[in-house]
Amino acid sequence: MAATTRSPRRILIVDDDRALRHVLGALLTNAGHVVEQAADGAEALARLDGDRFDVVLLDIGLPGANGLDLLAHARSRPSPPIVIMMTADDTSDSLLAAVRRQAFRYLRKPFAPASIVDVIEEAMAETAAMSIEVVSARPEWVELVAPCTLEMTDRIQSFVMQLETKLPEPVREAVAQAFRELLNNAIEWGGKLDPGRKVRISCVRAKRLLLYRISDPGEGFDPEKLQHAAIANPPDSPLEHALVREEQGLRPGGLGLMMTQSLVDELIYNETRNEVMFIKYLD
Repeated sequence: MAATTRSPRRILIVDDDRALRHVLGALLTNAGHVVEQAADGAEALARLDGDRFDVVLLDIGLPGANGLDLLAHARSRPSPPIVIMMTADDTSDSLLAAVRRQAFRYLRKPFAPASIVDVIEEAMAETAAMSIEVVSARPEWVELVAPCTLEMTDRIQSFVMQLETKLPEPVREAVAQAFRELLNNAIEWGGKLDPGRKVRISCVRAKRLLLYRISDPGEGFDPEKLQHAAIANPPDSPLEHALVREEQGLRPGGLGLMMTQSLVDELIYNETRNEVMFIKYLD
């Protein structure tokens, strides 16, 4: 039985790997989409210029063209498709070039082919106008500005964490969890989930440390008034915040800031607490 989707999409798969094109094409066709394929840069250009696509799955290393140039070409069209890059290239320069040219996702090969259906659904569910502004795209200093929507968290975390693939896995997991928690807080509490407001993220890598800085458009907060968070619990009442959350009708949770403190080496707020930095030292 074919998988169901919100509505069929026109998808172009561009890759010189015939077997991968076949597998992805079969999965997406079975999910109800209309799929076309191109094996090289010239064929991809002809299809992009001759038809309209909702999504393009695009390899970087192509015969006859650079996938990043094709990404720029696709995104410059009057009704640009969402572009998802697929590559075995693990260099930060390629990833950052893809982010700057407004790739929606960057999938490193090999990836589980079946996951592509979910990636397409996620891409189409997000408002097309919600783009990430790239302020700096140097491997040692990445700076992004993005709308305050929770959907942005997955995209930004995916890009940022792929810059840190050479870290020991426990360190990478700790950084990813801390980054996600603080970014969600900035978007939800500082940005009020308003896509018209923006959150600013900086990721700095030095020889011996990683520094992440997140600035939200809110007015900040008073830690003494965070009775719904575990960080405010008195020592003799470790679950008091859960009762407060229940009384206020808030979802279960409130452990984020306490968890983050345990994952990083330093957690520093500015005076109004609408900007936070965390630091992870490297051995």
